Amino acid sequence: MRIVDAAAALIHAHGVDRTTLDDVMAEAEVSKSQLYHYFTDKEALVLEVIALQTERVMEAQRPHLGALDSLSALQAWRDAIVRRYEVGDGNGCPLGTLASELANDSEPARKRLVAGFSLWSGSIEQGFAKMRERGELAAAADPHELATATLCAVQGGLLLAKTIRSSGPLKIAIDMAIDNVARHMTTG
Repeated sequence: MRIVDAAAALIHAHGVDRTTLDDVMAEAEVSKSQLYHYFTDKEALVLEVIALQTERVMEAQRPHLGALDSLSALQAWRDAIVRRYEVGDGNGCPLGTLASELANDSEPARKRLVAGFSLWSGSIEQGFAKMRERGELAAAADPHELATATLCAVQGGLLLAKTIRSSGPLKIAIDMAIDNVARHMTTG
């Protein structure tokens, strides 16, 4: 939908607080009545932006997520994330940015963000569960914890990369997460 696309672009570039409904209407080239036909208020629109950004984050990683079941697959995923950051807009992760803005201010937004991060983490967890099922990860390794730590590394790395405008922290953070997984490997 044109309104949500416009709002997502503006919010990612300028933030939720600095994006007005008037800005969205101008960008989407819609009237106030059209906007309010679909969204009761700004919060309703922001919830749809979160859903769209979750979909986009997942889609951008689609070739890798669900197949993160080896160290080489993790490395390829890491390389793809770093490449995407290096050729992107430099504004970091749209979900991470929304979380930092909204988690303390809007319970509905926080819940929608939790769902988005859970979807992402769950996709990572599936690969670790496959590795454990095949006996490549120690039985004591917890795929959920490994996935959470890995996603935390991605988010922290993206935040620092955005702040200092260098992919270095992102590379280091994801490499450390992969090293953490490797420590739980039972095979060489």
